Order: sequence, then structure tokens, then C-alpha cells
Amino acid sequence: MQGEMEDKCGIVGIHCKDNSKDVAPLVYYCLYALQHRGQESAGIASFNQDKGFKHYYGMGLITSVFSDEEIQNLEGNMAIGHVRYSTTGQSKVENSQPFVIDFGDSFIAMAHNGDIVNSDELKKELMDEGFYFRSDSDSEVICYMLKKEHYDKKKDVLDAIDAVCKKLVGSYALTILIDGELYGVRDPMGIKPLAVAKRQDKFILASETVAFDVINAEFVRDIKPGEVIHFKNNEINSHMLESAGKCKLSHCMFEYVYFARPDSTIDGINVYKTRMNIGAQLHKLYPIDADVVIPVPDSSIPAAIGYSRASGIPYGEGLIKNRYVGRTFIMPTQEERELAVRLKLNPIKEAIKGKKIILIDDSIVRGTTSKQLLDLVKEAEPAEIHFLVGCPPVISPCYYGVAMATKKELIAANYNTEEIREQLGIDSLGYITIPALVEAIGMPEEKLCLGCINEDYPTEIPEGLEAETYYKP
Repeated sequence: MQGEMEDKCGIVGIHCKDNSKDVAPLVYYCLYALQHRGQESAGIASFNQDKGFKHYYGMGLITSVFSDEEIQNLEGNMAIGHVRYSTTGQSKVENSQPFVIDFGDSFIAMAHNGDIVNSDELKKELMDEGFYFRSDSDSEVICYMLKKEHYDKKKDVLDAIDAVCKKLVGSYALTILIDGELYGVRDPMGIKPLAVAKRQDKFILASETVAFDVINAEFVRDIKPGEVIHFKNNEINSHMLESAGKCKLSHCMFEYVYFARPDSTIDGINVYKTRMNIGAQLHKLYPIDADVVIPVPDSSIPAAIGYSRASGIPYGEGLIKNRYVGRTFIMPTQEERELAVRLKLNPIKEAIKGKKIILIDDSIVRGTTSKQLLDLVKEAEPAEIHFLVGCPPVISPCYYGVAMATKKELIAANYNTEEIREQLGIDSLGYITIPALVEAIGMPEEKLCLGCINEDYPTEIPEGLEAETYYKP
């Protein structure tokens, strides 16, 4: 359900062999394509052997953070970029990325998508050794660990990355500028996506393939779980972490259900096709007699089309999304909170009144946004409302970079489907099942992270760790 969850970040890295060219403008456009992955802050760091290292970041959407002048000032044939929504760490400029450690003649710049579940323990160790932290994000922890292994212990970069990753528990996709070179790293479980493309004499790393499309780059491949890549002699050089292949693959199912753009392909699976399959699976589970199938825009549109095609029931737009509304303020009163929902969505009464409607959404997390949405739909006076959900009941928090809620706030962790239906005041409520979702994605269940819907997490979760520890909007 839009407004109830956020993914942590989108990351980009570009390497050009010609040091007379500047790649920051291309990084900007790639980040623009990944804006859906984070709307809180944005940043770019660049490097050129002759002109040195530069970086710039700020709070807000990428268009408000960067002016043409600031992009032009980011000279360099290598650059990394980041768009952020906070999971670990609060919403403040100090937590903006790329993270930069600048010391003497050297620097490390890093952009991180994911969450390190043992970051508190690692941070304490570093603080005991005298490291000072300017942020409360786990990304800074990784930066200092890399500095310690590479510069202090004199390990080469690949060995240093390997040593750091051995200690990390959780999810991470990284782009790193260090020693005048660009590196990309994906955790051994493959929880967060990362892929590589080529455009003329440039290599591009990005969280989603849509970033490649916008700059007309040719997709090369997904980065393998546990792989480190870097670029020399205009070639992709690959190094596998020592932990690669020694742990369970756990690709995040929410990338396919909600987070990724539908025009992305992740680990060989097209997101749009998956969401169409979800709609078809929902029809198999719930063959409802209705007049029209309506999506909650935008992420549920393909699923609604899939249900419509499978059922023969017409697809219709019943809710119009205001695409010029960004994040709304936390409203102190119920009336103001309802206003925030109305700013984002408005029902088309003529498409709904007197009709039996099937309303399809991607997920229900807390249930508060769904309740407000359905109250809005009821004002258009439908004859019946059948609410279908493209994700199984979310019964447990995510610890790997999806900000959703604590267990006590998750409606499906505290009520059964019939009780939720009664709370929402609708004619029927149906969730997709885990087997049906797995079939829709087309990836074996043992290769997916389903922790938030079955509590089978791919790593040990530190005792006492709560999602609220690192979701502080």
C-alpha cells in the first residue's frame, strides 16, 4: 500500500575510461529514473585524476537538490549517486549519501542500498577504537570499516572489501569510489538488486535496469550475489567474496510486488510481467462476479490488468492519482490525515457508482491507509467492494531495508482476514497466497526472501532488534 512502506535507496555508479569526459550528468538522469526508491535526499560524488574529488548532496527530490551549475561542477570520469529514504538513521542531511571519508590525500565515497542488522555492534567496536560518527546511518559504519581494512591495515581494495563483508549481516548493494576506481558490491544473499550496463566507453551500475534505459545504455547482466566488480582496461573485472555461494539466496520479493518500477527487469525476471501474473493468480483464487476491475495507482495497475484479462471483467480507472504530490507532512488530526489521502487520490464517481467493483492493491501493511482509501471509494457509492491484495499478509517486520512497521502495528499480525475485512467495511477481502505469489514471480521459493510474510528470515536477527529502531520518519 503506497504511503505505508518505503524502500531504502537507489544507487548508481558510472566509469568512463576517458578522463576528459564528465559523467555526473548521466548519473543525475539515472537517479531521476530511480527517484521512486527514495525521495528524502539525493547526492553525487565524482572523481577525476587531474581535477580530484568532488561531491554534493541535499535533502529533497533530485530536481530540487541539483541545479545545472552544481552538476557541471561535479567534474569527473567516474561518479556514484544515491537517492535515499531512511530506514537506518533519521531523516536529516547528515545521513544523506554518498557517504564520504576524506583524509589527507585519500578518500572513500560510498552509496549503499540495504540494511546491516548488526550495525550497532559494529559501530560500537569502531567507536571503542576511536572512530567518530557524524551520522546515525549504518552506511557510515561500512565506510569506516573499509578505511580501517584498506588504509590502516594496508590490504588491497578487494581484500579489504572481502574482510568488511565477512563481518556484515544483512543486505547491501554498494557503489564505491576508492583509490580513483569504481567498485560495485552485492551481498551474498542477493537481497538488494544491482546490475551493470555499457554505453559506448562507459560502464554503468544501478539498482534497476530503468536507469540504463533512460540513458540508452545496453544491459550487460545482473551482478551476482556475493560479487565485487570493478573496471580496468575497459572491461568488467569480477571478484567473488569468500562468502559467495555459502548462504541461502534471498532475493527480496517486494521488489517484484511493489518497489521496482514495472519497466525494470531484476535477476532476469520482468517486473511488469510478474505483476500481470499476480493479477491472474488473484483471479484463480478469487473468481468474483463484478462489473469492473480497478487498480490503486500506480503500482497495482499491471495486477489489475492481469485480473481483468484472466476474468474477462472490464478494466477501469476509478481512482486518479495526483502525480504532483510528494511526501505529505505528518498530520496531527484525523481530518488533516484524511486530507492528505485526498490530495493523492480522488475517485471517479461515474466509474464506481452503483457498480460491483474489484479494487486491487499491492499490499496492506498497517491498514490505516487502506481504511482511508476505502472510505474515499465508498463515497462514490459502489454497489459492492471486493478488495484483493497482491501480497500475502505482512505479519512481521523487514530487517533488510524496507521501512514498514513494528509487529504490533502490522494489521495482519494481530487480526485474521475476516476481522480485517470487518474493520475495512467491505464485501470481501482476499490476499494472494505465498505459493501463488511464488508462481507469479517465477523464481523458486528457496531463492526468495519472504521473511515479512512467513517469518523465515535469511539471517539471524539480533535479540531485541525492532523495526522501529531504524524507521524514524
